[in-house]
Amino acid sequence: MVLLLCKQLRYINNITGRLKLRYFFISMSPPLLQQLISRNKMNDLEAYFNQNNKRVIDKWHHYFEIYERHFSKYRDKEIVLLEIGTFQGGSLQMWKHYFGDKAKIYGIDINPDCKQVEEENIKIFIGSQSDRNFLRELIKDIPPIDILIDDGGHTMEQQIVSFEELFDHIKPDGTYLCEDLHTSYWDSFGGGYKLPGNFIEYSKEMIDKLNAWHFKKATDLESFTTSVNSMHYYDSMLVIEKHPRAKPTSSTTGTTYLTKSENAGKKRKKPSFFKRLVK
Repeated sequence: MVLLLCKQLRYINNITGRLKLRYFFISMSPPLLQQLISRNKMNDLEAYFNQNNKRVIDKWHHYFEIYERHFSKYRDKEIVLLEIGTFQGGSLQMWKHYFGDKAKIYGIDINPDCKQVEEENIKIFIGSQSDRNFLRELIKDIPPIDILIDDGGHTMEQQIVSFEELFDHIKPDGTYLCEDLHTSYWDSFGGGYKLPGNFIEYSKEMIDKLNAWHFKKATDLESFTTSVNSMHYYDSMLVIEKHPRAKPTSSTTGTTYLTKSENAGKKRKKPSFFKRLVK
């Protein structure tokens, strides 16, 4: 166990009425202490963002913990990252710094001026993410994707079209991330609370696909069921992690501890209509 000297407590002495200060100790196991330190430690992406003096980056603060959780395994590896929505190019520089020199970074934007943010290991394609023909041509020009980030126009059509055209181009162990999903509740983006066709409602159908092994025949399964390992919902964000999956199996281990009583599992018979009537 580890003893920690904790922050002083302030309280009023009931007799003198004066403000008193008191320190106190708590005991904590090393693993729990490490968890506490990790939660309060700024990760590398957040540190880069806070110290950024390069191109503009615009991010919700709670996104950085999510990025770290799902992206850290790709660091210093030869990966392909595609981000929809280039803006000023700041986030592309952040990804380049975070993943290292082995990463190939691609961006999509409808603004032709975004070509100006290209640099070593960063390439920009100009086109609309809601243009299916453009996206189909795009995947002919880039390798299979390890990480796909949709931070584009955030309309329902854009998010749905991009998912449908690009998801299958993500590698078998790749990650899809769509952010700013709060637009699913905004009329101006084609959304609305529980409105059929908004991206949140659209993605809810994927939950059934993820669990389809339990109510569909193997011959009727979609590729989503056999290629997706998990879905993670956060405030304004959905992360889908791919991994080839076979039919789930279960087994039992250990020895029986509790034995069933004679009456256990027996259905209690309802009294006859005549007996109920007599009562």
